[in-house]
Amino acid sequence: MDAATLGAVGTIVVGLAAAAAALVGQRGANRASQSGAVLGGYSTLVDNLQEERDKLARQLAENEVKLAAAYAELASERADKAGLQGQIAALTAENARLRDRIDELGGQPT
Repeated sequence: MDAATLGAVGTIVVGLAAAAAALVGQRGANRASQSGAVLGGYSTLVDNLQEERDKLARQLAENEVKLAAAYAELASERADKAGLQGQIAALTAENARLRDRIDELGGQPT
């Protein structure tokens, strides 16, 4: 083989090696790009989940406050009801005593 043939073959081999290196490099870049997209998507998903969790935690705290207020109101109403029942019992007993007294005095209770 003469020098010209060796030079031509060498150029072809170097060209093929460069093409192979470019192909491998491009695949690596594609993988990195895809990895970046996956990581970016994962990061967005995590951010969305954390925002939803925080929103639900705030809503839960608001509901806990409302629940405590409802229990307090119920306890107050029960106390009022118990007070009214006491008044009813006292007035009923007083009416019975007054009717008996009217009857003792010779009147007609209404």
